[in-house]
Amino acid sequence: MPNTSQATTPEFTLRDEWLAQATTALRVDFATAGYQLKQETIRVSCGFPSKATAGKCKVIGQCWDRALEGEDGIPQIYLSPVEDDPIEILGTLVHELVHAAVGCRHGHKKPFKVAAVALGLTGKMTATTSTPQLVERLNTLSAELGPFPHSALDLTKVKKQTTRLLKVECIDSEHQYTARVSRKMLDTYGAPICPECQAEMIEG
Repeated sequence: MPNTSQATTPEFTLRDEWLAQATTALRVDFATAGYQLKQETIRVSCGFPSKATAGKCKVIGQCWDRALEGEDGIPQIYLSPVEDDPIEILGTLVHELVHAAVGCRHGHKKPFKVAAVALGLTGKMTATTSTPQLVERLNTLSAELGPFPHSALDLTKVKKQTTRLLKVECIDSEHQYTARVSRKMLDTYGAPICPECQAEMIEG
């Protein structure tokens, strides 16, 4: 007789449901590493992390924590729709959940770095990559979640803005730190880093 008790892989039709289930599963990894995602709810969505919607946007994830969130105080994470590889998406999710765990006020400074390394992230902290051990874990998680219900957007087909210099600003509104950068530099090298909190600035 066939084994009817065998677990089946869920089939998600909504990206947010897939990301929410991934976040729930990763809570165990954070706890094992000694970090708690204290917020009972963390909203995770697929959407543009910044206002940049043309060219080679380098921002692939962004976390807005309690200090910057609305009245309900629930952190929100946005993962760029230009990516559809589930392992890359999960790696970015881990990065943004570290921000939620230690607080966005730390930017990518020591509290973030210590937690990120503990969770299996490596490389430049503003653009981390997953260690082989974390990739193995994320492959297992991806198999448990099933296909990510999303198809990547091709931003190279979007008409570029003609403004010579674009305004970029820190995600921490308390700093009120702004700068101007050309579209070419923004597309080629990404947004500059805020000298105050070391967070990647966003297009304003």
